[in-house]
Amino acid sequence: MSQRAGDGLLLSVSLAAALLLSLMPLPEAVQPMRPHWVALVLIYWNLEGGRLRALGSAFALGLVLDVATGTLLGQHALGLVILCYLLERFHARIRFFPPWQQAAVVLALLVNDRIVHLWVVGLAGEGWPHWSWWLSPLVSVVFWPWLFLLLDRLRRRARLRRA
Repeated sequence: MSQRAGDGLLLSVSLAAALLLSLMPLPEAVQPMRPHWVALVLIYWNLEGGRLRALGSAFALGLVLDVATGTLLGQHALGLVILCYLLERFHARIRFFPPWQQAAVVLALLVNDRIVHLWVVGLAGEGWPHWSWWLSPLVSVVFWPWLFLLLDRLRRRARLRRA
């Protein structure tokens, strides 16, 4: 199995796991704090794996997330496309930041994603969300270093098996 095929399998499994975590039922009180798992996995693969740089893949994944979560069709798709565009644009810089700066960039990307969602929700006439709606990017940043280390370790282990 080639290196790209092994990374492709890990990519698919990690995105499927992120989708499942996004759909996992949570108590109503902690629902607004759900990390944006799909965005975190996309950020990892764009930074470290050099994969999923095609905006079409992010759009398709966003549509799947829209259908699965029952949100306005295109809401997550637009947010993920913008996220991937920004990652592609600043990939060379972000990749070599120290971990604390990388976490700050991840927070900025996720807040930007929330602003895009707010814009779409505003256009749909749904009104201003509750303040707790903004907690998701903060909780996501807490999970970012651990997700990064987990996916990096799995990627290295898969490479060692192929070698």
